[in-house]
Amino acid sequence: MKIAIAQINPTVGDLAGNRQKILTAAQEAAAQGADLLLTPELSLCGYPPRDLLLDPSFITAITSTLQQLVQELPPQLAVLVGCVELNTQAYISGGKPLFNSVALLHQGIQQTFHKRLLPTYDVFDENRYFEPGQETQFFTINPSPLKIGVTICEDLWNDEEFWGKRHYAVSPITDLIEAGVDLIVNLSASPYSVAKQQLREAMLSHAASRYRCPILYTNQIAANDDLIFDGCSVGFNCNGKMVCRAAAFEPDLLVVELDEEKQDLQPSRIASMPENDDAEIWQALVLGVKDYTRKCGFSKVVIGLSGGVDSALVTTIATAALGKENVLGVLMPSPYSSEHSVKDALQLATNLGIQTQTLPIEELMQGYDKTLVSLFANTEFGLAEENIQSRIRGNLLMAISNKFGHLLLSTGNKSEMAVGYCTLYGDMNGGLAVIADVPKTRVYSLCRWLNQHSEVIPENILTKAPSAELKPGQVDQDSLPSYDVLDDILERFICNHESASQITEAGHDPTIVDLVIKMVVRAEFKRRQAPPGLKVTDRAFGTGWRMPIANKWISTSSDQTHTLEQTSLTSQTLA
Repeated sequence: MKIAIAQINPTVGDLAGNRQKILTAAQEAAAQGADLLLTPELSLCGYPPRDLLLDPSFITAITSTLQQLVQELPPQLAVLVGCVELNTQAYISGGKPLFNSVALLHQGIQQTFHKRLLPTYDVFDENRYFEPGQETQFFTINPSPLKIGVTICEDLWNDEEFWGKRHYAVSPITDLIEAGVDLIVNLSASPYSVAKQQLREAMLSHAASRYRCPILYTNQIAANDDLIFDGCSVGFNCNGKMVCRAAAFEPDLLVVELDEEKQDLQPSRIASMPENDDAEIWQALVLGVKDYTRKCGFSKVVIGLSGGVDSALVTTIATAALGKENVLGVLMPSPYSSEHSVKDALQLATNLGIQTQTLPIEELMQGYDKTLVSLFANTEFGLAEENIQSRIRGNLLMAISNKFGHLLLSTGNKSEMAVGYCTLYGDMNGGLAVIADVPKTRVYSLCRWLNQHSEVIPENILTKAPSAELKPGQVDQDSLPSYDVLDDILERFICNHESASQITEAGHDPTIVDLVIKMVVRAEFKRRQAPPGLKVTDRAFGTGWRMPIANKWISTSSDQTHTLEQTSLTSQTLA
């Protein structure tokens, strides 16, 4: 039996487009002699559909599109399609109105299988929409007697031997083994985070060898809003050895043979993985920008070029994603902008081959000063005046976006977003925050990785002290700890959920730890107003981040709790 994996890139809500992608993959699979085709979770409607699932007309359209697909598929091929099915018992016995389902299409809809484990952690909220399936689910394809067990994404993530405990009372994979299946297939839409594929492969290899049952795992490749899906569909034989892997961050069609006599998967193509974490994050961010731009109806982007490392990285990502002809860099120097910053920004643009425009802002600053002169009389130059510069730049970039229909990409990194070292309605303006989940130290690492063969990012951008250049001689470390210290504290606090005392015990200055944590908590109101940011870590400031804004709980290294009114914050946090 030949089984094909269709690693497609669906768009949420594009039922006709997604149907066509499944049909094209099915036609190619049939041409290669496949008997069965696997597609990703909710492949027909795209994942995650979120509150589109609350629209009855959307559910009706999914059903009719599935019926249309049935009529179009090659008759010799069986296809598993991710879809949504109504829970007809919901009004009788209670429960959610829908199932997250997979339909087996083979000259009609032969069977429907329902997802049993519904995640509610991090970015997932499936219990909001779906009723969990209750039945052990498998099928056969005549004339083969082999039983093929069906699981959907989370259904495989509950092996207590691998994780050290069960996360759910039900174990779908154990139930399938007890039912005597010969192969387990998994249809997934598993979001990307750095190094996650290694975890997936370790988990799947362990399950295959533990249960002596081959496993085929199908993942979508896509970027939908803040989530990126890396593909890397993979198969393991009964011994837990990898036999196939599809491409990372690219659509792919992978065919593998199931030897019916041996009841095991045979070796097939194994695509290579990115060379390191920087290469992996780079590919993820390029896909994220490319898909978000395309799926939101844009073709060109505009970026503010400051001569700093963050805007340099974002511009380089955008150029790789969209082509140099579709990227506009805008320089907006002020009297505080250094000569080398302008020179560095222009050199970057030359290296990338993108178009630039220069819009000096000194006269606009003077106009604000004139308007505010009486109101600001007898006060010193400070944060308000500094941030006017950022907001002038934000206005200019939004004007360009509105006038020419370009998508504005914001350039703030995760370190800045965490502590509020950014300006509302200024540098936070934009439709997509490309590196909002990339810490500052990783920004430098990515740039050095890009430069390993030839200089893409001008060297001076990487060696000069980072600065917002909103007043003479300003550098980031006037307000923040060094970025290597800051990023380690943030990683421990945000991603590892360590307390202030634990972070201090790891060797950090308790005064700095307390300050950083207070800044993170106080900046929540800013993050709530930020554009969506591409997720590349396990803990991002996106749909999985659900912190309150009005919040008086804050821990310190002395294990005492203080209210925010009692804290002393850097003024930049309040900007």
